[in-house]
Formats: sequence, C-alpha cells, structure tokens
Amino acid sequence: MQELTQTQAIDIVGRFEAGQEIPEEMRGDVRMLGALLGRVLRESGSEGLFEDVERLRTATIQAYTDETPEAFAKAAEIADSFTLERADEVARAFTCYFHLVNLVEEHQRVRILRERDARPERQDAADSVAAAFTHLSGEVGEETALQRLQSLRFHPVFTAHPTEARRRAISTSIRRLATLLEEHDGAVRSGAQARRTQRRMLEEIDTLWRTAPLRSEKPSPTDEVRAVMAVFDDTLFTAVPHVYRRVDDALQGAASGGRPPVVRPFVRLGSWVGGDRDGNPFVTASVTRKAAGIASEHVLLGLERAALRIGRGLTLDAATTPPSDALVALWQRLKDADEDAAKEIATRSPDEPHRRIVLLLARKIAATRTRDADLAYRDPEHLLSDLRVVQESLAAARAPRQAYGHLQQLIWQVESFGFHLAELEVRQHSAVHRAVLAEVEAGGALSDQAEEVLELFRVIAFLQERYGPRAAGRYVVSFTQSADDLATVHRLARAAVGPAGTVPVLDVVPLFETFADLRAAPGILAEIVEHEEFRTRLDATGRRLEVMLGYSDSSKDVGPVAANLALYEAQAEIAAWADREGIELTLFHGRGGALGRGGGPANSAILAQPPHSVDGRFKLTEQGEVIFARYGDPAIAIRHIDQVAAATLMASAPSNEQRNSEAAARYADVADAMDAASRERFFALVKADGFASWFARVTPMEEIGLLALGSRPARRGLSVESLEDLRAIPWVFAWTQARINLAGWFGLGTALEAVGDEERLRAAYREWPLLRTLVDNVGMSLAKTDARIARQYLDLGDRDDLAQLVLDELELTRSWVIRVTGGEQLLDGKPVLQRAVKMRSPYVDALSLIQLRALRALRAAETPDPEQQRLLLLSVSGVAAGLQNTG
Repeated sequence: MQELTQTQAIDIVGRFEAGQEIPEEMRGDVRMLGALLGRVLRESGSEGLFEDVERLRTATIQAYTDETPEAFAKAAEIADSFTLERADEVARAFTCYFHLVNLVEEHQRVRILRERDARPERQDAADSVAAAFTHLSGEVGEETALQRLQSLRFHPVFTAHPTEARRRAISTSIRRLATLLEEHDGAVRSGAQARRTQRRMLEEIDTLWRTAPLRSEKPSPTDEVRAVMAVFDDTLFTAVPHVYRRVDDALQGAASGGRPPVVRPFVRLGSWVGGDRDGNPFVTASVTRKAAGIASEHVLLGLERAALRIGRGLTLDAATTPPSDALVALWQRLKDADEDAAKEIATRSPDEPHRRIVLLLARKIAATRTRDADLAYRDPEHLLSDLRVVQESLAAARAPRQAYGHLQQLIWQVESFGFHLAELEVRQHSAVHRAVLAEVEAGGALSDQAEEVLELFRVIAFLQERYGPRAAGRYVVSFTQSADDLATVHRLARAAVGPAGTVPVLDVVPLFETFADLRAAPGILAEIVEHEEFRTRLDATGRRLEVMLGYSDSSKDVGPVAANLALYEAQAEIAAWADREGIELTLFHGRGGALGRGGGPANSAILAQPPHSVDGRFKLTEQGEVIFARYGDPAIAIRHIDQVAAATLMASAPSNEQRNSEAAARYADVADAMDAASRERFFALVKADGFASWFARVTPMEEIGLLALGSRPARRGLSVESLEDLRAIPWVFAWTQARINLAGWFGLGTALEAVGDEERLRAAYREWPLLRTLVDNVGMSLAKTDARIARQYLDLGDRDDLAQLVLDELELTRSWVIRVTGGEQLLDGKPVLQRAVKMRSPYVDALSLIQLRALRALRAAETPDPEQQRLLLLSVSGVAAGLQNTG
C-alpha cells in the first residue's frame, strides 16, 4: 500500500472527524487542545516526531474506517518501523492526547450539568432524588415516602485497588488544565484574555508531555491514603452538603434555607485505604493507625475553616438578634475554658454573641485536631450539640436564614463526616484468622503474623476511643466459608486486649466471593446469628446486619453471566431470610470499576436488584480511576450522588419490586438455560489444559505486574499456575489491554443462543431489569473490543483452538446483543457513549499496535529487554487512558 499524500491524509482525518456527531463547543475544545499538543510535539526538539505521530494517526483512522486488511497492515507496518526511542515518544504523544480528550469530555459533562441547573425545570430530572421522592409519594403516600427519604443511606467505600494507571503528577497537571479550560470558556469574548489562557495551556501541556508517565516505584499505603484525601479536600467536603441542599430546595421550594430541612444527611463515606490487608503485607496496624490520623486531620481542618468562615460572617447584633439563654450559658462555658481567646474575640465582636460563639467553636475544633486536651472535643456529638444551640438561638431570634443557611451546611458536614471523615474498614482473609487463632490457643511464642493481627485489634480500640465509634469497627472477612470464620474474629479481639482491656466494638461482615460461597451464604448467615457475640451485637444495633458480596472472584470463577445470575439469587435468598428474621439488612456490593469486575452504571444496577435487598440502603466499593471519574469534579460528584441516591430510594418502590419479582419468575427458565450454557462455555475455555500459561502469553498479564500501580501485589503466589493464583484485577486488566475484554462478556452469546427464541429474549430485555442491565453492560464492553487487534494478541499463543473459541464467542455475543437490543450496531441506544468509543478507537488502535510490537519482542527474547518492557508499560498506560478502563 503506497504512502498517502498530505492532501489524502488531511482528507481521511477530516472525514473521520466530521463523521463524529460532537457538540460544537466540545469539538472546538478538542481541536484547540489537539493543536496545542501538536505545537508541543513540533517544539519538543525531536525531529520528525510530529510527522510520525500524524502518519500513524492517519493510518489507524483509515484502517478503522475502511476496515480493509491492507489498511490495517499499513498501520501495523508504520508502528513496527519506528525505532524504540521513536516508538516511546509516539506512545507518550498518544497518551497525552487521551488525557486531553478525557479532560474535554469531562468538561463537556460539567458544561451540560451547569446548563441544566440553570433551567428552572432541572429539579424534575427523572433520575434525581426529588423526582424519586415525588414518584414514591404517589405509590406509598407522602408520609411514608418522607420516612424512607429520611432513612436513606448511600455508602461509597473508597478502596486502594491498583487500577489508577496515571501518576499523581499527571493527574495534578490535568486538574490544572481543567481550571484553565474553564477560564478559557469565560475568556472567549476577550481576545487578549483568551490568548493568555491558551499560552498557559500550552505551557501546561508541555509540562504534561515532559512529565514521566510511569511511576518509578510503587506507592506506599499512606501515599494511597493521601491521594484519596485530595478528592475529599477538592470535592466531597463541599459537594455532599450541596447535594442535601439541592434536594431540600426541590422539596421545600422557596422556603428552603429559611426553616428546618426535611432532608437528613444520607451519605456516609467508608475507606479500605490503609485498612485492607487481604493479600497486602504492606498494610500493617501502624499503617491503619496512620491512615485514620491523616483522614481525621483533613476533616477537622475542613470543619475548622468552615466554622471560621461562618463565624466571621455572623455579624448579627444582639439588639436585632438576641441570644437565647442556652447560648448565653454556652458562652460562659466556652469563656471559662478559653479565657484569653474569649476576651480577644469579645473585643473584636462587641454585641455579636452568635459570632463570638462560632469563632470559639472553631478554636475547639482546632484544638481537637492538634490534640489540646484542655479544649478539644471528646467526640463529634458534642460539637453538634453546640452548633444546634447556636442554630436554635438564631431561629428563636427570628433569623432563620442564618440558622438554616451556611450553619446548616456545617451541621450536615459534621453529621456526614464526624471527626474521622470516612469509616476505616478492615479486611482480612479467613485463612489468616484461622492460623492466628490456632497459634493463640496453642500457647507459646507467637509468629510475626499473629502479633500483627492482634495488634490490629488494639489499634481499632484506640481509633474508636480517639475519634468515636464510627471511625472504625467494620471488619470484613474475605472468603467466608463458615460461621466459625466470623466468630473467630471476636475470639481474636478478646485475646488481643486481654481480660483487663477494652474489646473494640466490631461489626463483623462476611464477604461471599466465589460461586460456591454465594450458594452457601444463606445457610452460613442462619448459623452465625446464633453465636453469642453476633446475637449481642444484633440486639445492640436494632438487629442490623451487613453482608458483602464479591463480584470479581465469582465472575472469574464461573464467568460473568453465571456470576450475575448467582449474585441475584444470593441477594434474593439473603433478603428473604433477613425479612423473616426481622433483620435490617445492608448488602455491601464489592463492585469493581471495570465491567468484568461488576462495574458499570450503578443506578441501573440498583433498580435491577431483588425485592427488599436494597430497602433504602446502598453500599459499594469505589476504586481506582472510578474514584476520580465520579468524584474528582464537584458538578459530576453531585450529579452522581444524586442519581445513585435516587435509584436507592426508588428501588423499594412497590412498582419496582413487583416488576423485578414478576420478571424473575416469568423468565426463570431463561435464567436456568443461560446459567448452564454460559458456565459450560466458560469452563471449556478456562479449564482447558494449559489455559493459565496461554493466557499469560497472549496478554500482557505478567508485564502488568511490573507497573507501579498500587501497594498491593497482583498475584497471591510467586507464579500463575491457575486462575486461583491470579487476582481479579490483573485478570480483567490484561484482557482489556489485549482489546478483548473477555472478562466482561464471555459466555453471553452462548447463553442467549441456548435460549434461542429471539422474540422472547427481546421481551425479556424489555421487561426484566436484570437481563437488561447485563446485556447493556456487555454491549459497552464489546464496543471497546476490536477483533482485528484481538486476533494479533491471540496469535502470540500456540493454541489455535483456544484463540478460535474466543473469537467465535466474541462474534456470537456481538450478534446476539445487537439482535436482542434491536439496534443495527452496538450502543445504538446510547449515542453519547457510542460517540465516545468511536472517537477514541482508532487512536487506541495506534497504541495497541505499539504494544503488540513490544510484546512480540518480549515473547521472542530469552531474557526480557528493559527498553521493550518500558515501551510496553508506556502503551499499557496509554491504552488505559484511551479506554478509561483498567481493572
């Protein structure tokens, strides 16, 4: 195939870009940032770099649009022709481009959300909490709907699973660019200001290009804690009370902010960062203690600053806003405890009693942070008590706007975050507990592992004493296989503190992960509630119980189709059991960011759950790139929380529960057929002789372990001899990099083929939320696959039988998903997502071709070449950015 002329190249790229139905503002942003990146590449000092990037870009676009073997071969030839140094530079250039495109897409989302908020009818958004409340009121009555709203709970738990491929330096640079892009929007009418902003963007993109994209070493657990803290500081501290205010505005209209809110705080944050030690030897009791201290420092500093800001603004004179008797008494108590500061504040705030009080409260919050025992609050409840004295005094003095305005937001922040910010949860493997208990009961010297496990319980007791009982206490037992696995935790806690010590208050949470464990879950739960410690704790909490369900290992165990069906069945049985036993159940969903790990849109998944399995409470893990995608920008975070909370409220609507229940019964035979067929197909692949070594050869699974993504090891042992040795994250990550995404879809085509009745399957897709969610998620996963690229990876192995099995199932699944959803191509019903995938695909192809050349070289060599490894890892980072998926 001959080299294209410049005119032909421009025409190919132009036609491709024109075919993408992109909003004009977004198109302008992509062109502007792309042009600035092009200028950076020209000025980089690397002669011919820009031209080489353009050659590969044009070739992959042509290969994507005309789909001829010759065009694809030409693109691969260009990627193979680069020197190692040039391939490195080209990979970095495409990765920078993806960071910029991701930023533009996020900016466009924020732009749309702000435009929507500016419209009066925005409160009527179909998937908002306000709309859910209105709908629920129509079904159960306003009083019952209000009760459900006021007991609503959304509990995201941030985890440190290594799925964020970007360095923090890269993320920080992108956030600076986001600020500049906003400034540019406001500067469009001013030519000089727009030019200044573009110059600053050019400088920032140049910095982005010159910043090493790969971490030189793995982050420590405390590094991971601080990364999550950035999201809290920049977004969540203010976004969470803003969500409450939006809901209250919608429900109370103009009266909102002038009378007590009807909304009670419904967001609770959890964290495994610094607490999850399952398979991570670097998370020690000392790290857990340090993680709690870092989180507390951040939230107390936020509360202190908020109190100072509010106090300085409460310049209400005693003549117009007289203090209540309770406020006067509170002033006396505060003055006696902090006499010099009280005197100084009184001098600066004469006859402003409410201002003086709040400024002194800010000092008490600061003393809590710095551990000044004379002034510090003992717990957040005492701070809330003082704030409510101020609020009630303002309301009694007929200053309701001050009582229920900014002061109410501070109260919401204390109620949501306490002094601990996020409840630090511990997770440990059941086998570790069994081994340590055996040592303790045997007597004699304890191993280092046993000493560490026992020290952890003492740390939990300390954290509860230091920050309040909400700071820690949920203890997740992974691979729970019996009631004894849970009772063992209580025995170890007692052994750790001894007869004279304070045993920490523990809510032990079973985690059912494998297919067999999910099937056994109801029986294990029925047995565990008969244990004395569990009965005592159930009585103390009003018979509340939490159960965690793992999506990752069950999917790796039996495939995504059977895993989803098993998870639904387990939830239905557990919820029915809890209902019979009078237990208030919270199901904790261990959903990963990628579709192969249970990821995907949370709100549609919530609405597809079995009756009584949600009941106004939704808890899930949020990890890796998902944390920053959902919570990194305030507008997006507010929208996400509103959507998920709305779905949580709507899930228990009688109409929704009836639809799910009736559909599950109506299509039970479909579920049975799909379950059996999909498992058989999945086992034919993963249980084939030599599958593990073949998988490691046809994907960059081994090389992914070299990426300094997170502190947790990627595998359970020294080598991967079977799937059991491999964690779910690299299992999903490796298939994603190979552009196969097998973990997200394999077996669905065979499952639908086994049913065979296309009309019935289309009806099931319309009427059965579980199937609709499953098929839609598979559609998203398939849209990011590429059969031509996938075939290149599969050819790296020497198993044509397994390669053909994968490709046949890919084609069968794609065909059935399109037929069942009723479109002509994947994602026809999701135009925004379809556009995003199509816009990115040829550029991801360029990085995949570079990755393939590096992978071939590594597979052919007797000893790994560090330069080829570096090139491969650069391409892994770039593909992750392009697909916005890791593991």
